[in-house]
Formats: sequence, structure tokens, C-alpha cells
Amino acid sequence: MNYLRIFLGCCCWLGALTAAQAQGKLSGVVQDSVTHEPLAFASVFLANTTLGVTTTEQGKFEFPKVPAGTYDVVGSYVGYRLAKQTITVGPAAQQVTLQLAPTGNQLGEVVVQPAPNKPEEYQKFSKLFVGQSTFSAQCHISNPEQVRVLYDDSTKQLTAQAKEYVQIDNDALGYRLKYYGLQFVYDDEDRSIAYYGQPVFEEMTPRDDRQRKQWATNRAIAYTGSFMHFLRSVYQNRLKADNFLAQQVLVVPNPRYERAEAQRTALLARRPDGAFTDAEQDSLAKWDAIAPALASLYPEPRPIDSLRRVSADGRHTYLRFTGELQVTHFGEAPDPAYNRRMASLGPSRTPYPAKRQVSRLKLQGREAEIQANGSLVNPLEAYNGDYWGFEKIGEFLPVDYVPPTATASATPTRSTTPTHR
Repeated sequence: MNYLRIFLGCCCWLGALTAAQAQGKLSGVVQDSVTHEPLAFASVFLANTTLGVTTTEQGKFEFPKVPAGTYDVVGSYVGYRLAKQTITVGPAAQQVTLQLAPTGNQLGEVVVQPAPNKPEEYQKFSKLFVGQSTFSAQCHISNPEQVRVLYDDSTKQLTAQAKEYVQIDNDALGYRLKYYGLQFVYDDEDRSIAYYGQPVFEEMTPRDDRQRKQWATNRAIAYTGSFMHFLRSVYQNRLKADNFLAQQVLVVPNPRYERAEAQRTALLARRPDGAFTDAEQDSLAKWDAIAPALASLYPEPRPIDSLRRVSADGRHTYLRFTGELQVTHFGEAPDPAYNRRMASLGPSRTPYPAKRQVSRLKLQGREAEIQANGSLVNPLEAYNGDYWGFEKIGEFLPVDYVPPTATASATPTRSTTPTHR
């Protein structure tokens, strides 16, 4: 099982996702960390939300209404490193000072430009980062020159970094995503993906009312059955009401795999030049097809008390289970691109016939704290596989997204018609 691990680089406690929740005022100033001079027109945002502002000529900023909770406040300015500070917003007004450090380039200093990305490496990064879903096909990176992609033959890892931020225009959901401080790693050996950064969402302007409605529909589709939706359902004890089924998966080592690996290693050692006979090629193909582990699915649903723990004071909720879970969401068929990909992997990975999306989940430790907005305090504590692992930037929503009331009972149809502006 290959898993996707995403670390958004923020924590964002929104409390109840309703208009009636408590709000507070957040203000502050952005300064040069050396001279302490204010930085005019710097960008300030609450990571992984749609909340962002620009400083005044005096370097001041203000968020007049912020849902109560804890946020990563991020400041960005050309020629300076990102500054980040974690704050907790309550009913009382709060102030924060962000001090940005200069990058160190002096006037007249020679700047060495990196070599251009290899097209095949950049395309692979783009496909892995943006995704291959119907919605991902309507996304594009508008500043590829900001991305530096490298493949290391010794570690078998593809890495990518952004000079300032990567901008992704999502014409399916109507968001312009600026992913600051991107750190991306893809491991060729275990096919795992991990990326870290401080993203901010900007609402795009629809060209007409029809596009505005289509974006609202697509956002509801992206949310329904997502990992965010699942975590909110666990937090609110609504798994059954929200059409989720969580089942235990027992994973044990495959005894045939160890023997096959020993035979494969011995054959490769005997043929260092790669000159294999037809029979040896057939053997290698058979050995490669043997899975390292075998999985058994328990049919009974996991009760909510075996999936979460609520602290004695009721202030903290934790996702808690051992082993692996299979999480199924009923009511919406998988993305057509996912079904095509599964069918291409062979008869054992054929698409699911019913309207259901099947994902896999495991924890790094025994438990991970869930926030009311449907995110984890530490996203590195969970690994997603199967359908959740397939969903990428094309389905990426801000944590302050609130679905329409009808989302829980209705399942909008996924449109394959592009909604480009």
C-alpha cells in the first residue's frame, strides 16, 4: 500500500464551523528583523485558509473578524524569508509583530541562476503534485519558473522547492492557491509523496452566475467523502449519518514475498549485464507481482469509541486506532480518472462497481488530535492511501470551507466539462 503524507505547515482551530461562532480581531505590524523598519505592502495570511491581507505603508495589517482558535500567521515580502508565528485568537483583540529576515543578497552581488529544470522531471513533479483527477486537469501552475526540481539517482528521490511560492490556478473549484515555502519529496522506491508549505487560498472571480454555481457544486463534490469530511464526521460523531463506513484491515507479511525477493536478488547478481533469457524475464515479472503483505478486511463496522478518544474535559478529540482502516464513503462514484488508473493495474485492482469511494488510513503513532475544521494538529501523524491518496491539489479545499447544508444528504454530479475562465 502506497500512502500520501501531506504536511500543510499550519494549525488552524476554527471551533464550530458556523456563522455564530466566536470571532476576534487580529492586527499587527510586519518589520525588517534587522532594522525594525516597517515593510509596506507585505502579504500576511492565515495558512491554509482564504484569509489574507496586505500591509499598509506603515507595515500594519488587520483581520477584523477571525474565528476563535489557533492559527499560523505568515508574512511574506520580496527579498525576505517567510516569517511565521502561531497565535490563538479569542474574543479579546490581539496584536502580533512579524519580523522578516532579509535573504542577504546585496546590491551588485552576482546571483547565480540555477540550471533549467529537465522537462521530464518537471512534468513528473507537476503530475504528482497537482494530481490526475478530473478537477486536477483543470489546474495549472502559472509560475513554473519559480519551481526547482531535482532527481537524485543515489536516493531515488524527486524533490521540488519554490523560490517564493508556487501558484496553482484551480479553474474547477475557483481558487487561486499560493503555496509558499514548498518542500516536495517523492520516493521512487516506495512511491510515497510528502509535501510541506504554507498555502493560502484566494477566491477567483467568476465570469458569470453559471460559473459561480458550478464552482459551488464542484467544491461540494470535492468535500463530500474527502479526508476533511471524514475527520469532521469523526469529530462530530456523524460517520453513519455522513455515509462513512470504517472497517479494520489486518495486514500480515506475505511468506511468498521473502522467497521471491531472495530469488530475484540472486538472479540479478548472476546477470549484472541484464541479459536475461525469456524464462528469466517471466520469472522476474512473476516475482515483482508478489505483494510484500497480505490484507484481510473485517466486515463489521468499527464503533466510534474504537476510532476516537475525547479528553475528560471535552476540549480535545483524538483519532485513535491500531493497524490500518479501510474507509468507504457511499453515494458518489470515484473520479473517472481513478477508475481508469485502477483498471490499468490489472484484474485485482478493477474499479469498484457501486457508488463508493474506498480509502486506506493508518497512523504513525497510536493517536492524532483532530481539529473541528477537519484537519489534524500534526498532519504528519496520518498516512492516506487508495482514493484519498489519489486526490491531490485538484480537490484541495481551505480549512475554513463550509459546505452547503444539503451536502450531507445530496450527492452532486461530478462534471467533466472544463470551467476555465
